[in-house]
Amino acid sequence: MTSPFAGKRLRFTPLALTTVLLSAGLLSMSVTGTLSGFTAAITNSVNSAATGSLVMQETGPDSTGAPITCTSTDGGSLNNIATCATINKFGGSTTMVPGGAPVSTTVTIKNAGSVRANTFTLTPGTTCTQTGTVSGSASDLCGKLKLTITQQGNATNLFSDTLTNFAASAGTPIALPAVAPGDSATFTFAVTLDGSANNTYQGLKASMPMTWTFAS
Repeated sequence: MTSPFAGKRLRFTPLALTTVLLSAGLLSMSVTGTLSGFTAAITNSVNSAATGSLVMQETGPDSTGAPITCTSTDGGSLNNIATCATINKFGGSTTMVPGGAPVSTTVTIKNAGSVRANTFTLTPGTTCTQTGTVSGSASDLCGKLKLTITQQGNATNLFSDTLTNFAASAGTPIALPAVAPGDSATFTFAVTLDGSANNTYQGLKASMPMTWTFAS
């Protein structure tokens, strides 16, 4: 006896088989990627940017004549501004006499950083200070002391006048050549006491600060 459902099974069997085969084919292509073309790729694994450093290093003699080095980072690496009281560019002499030989001090400024110092200046303090007991009218020692500044390799004096006028020029810093990373510039400071200074100038002292500045 033939089942009434046999015909229906025969009609749906080819359709079911086709569906299964089509699904299997699509699955196969999605797994193997046979529908995609050629590809090429480059991955840049290291992409970075970093800041450079502008570091000033000064080398000169201390009070005993021994070489010493001061660095702008001595005041703290984030500050990069330091005060160096050990290098006296006026020589620190206590035996100067009127018309005597110049007291000379040589210092070297180096760019110890990785960035070029496109701007390099020397700025005197705004005041030359005189100390000691004044006898008579000797209140102008700064005007009796002459300062000459020269740079190695430069035949022209950077400055040659009294300490009084050096302080007066503070509003216009001395412009110096740019300094590349690792390069140095050497300067000599020569101080003389004018021959017109008489006995009333004995035992007096003049002092003033000055600042070297790098800028990129």
